[in-house]
Amino acid sequence: MTNGSGAAAAGAAQHAIANAIKAFGVVVTVTNKDFMTILERSEKPLVVMANKRFLSPNYKYITSYKGLAFYTKSAEMLRLPGDVELVTSESIRLPG
Repeated sequence: MTNGSGAAAAGAAQHAIANAIKAFGVVVTVTNKDFMTILERSEKPLVVMANKRFLSPNYKYITSYKGLAFYTKSAEMLRLPGDVELVTSESIRLPG
């Protein structure tokens, strides 16, 4: 492989990463407490939850607030506010 084709491949990879970031937006990992605070500030929040039970329960949650996606995970199911619209999913995948 020549330097030109290596540089082209690196440029293509960088472009693909930039596109992936645009597609996913910004995902902010927060504590469970901060996640709950965000839900309390939201009007009719939508939360996606996934539960993987490989060796022990592992709950993952993601929601959107003011254009950012907030993510948390917990060994126990979170007690979400009553106005939350909950969608269950098989998995939640984060960029990176």
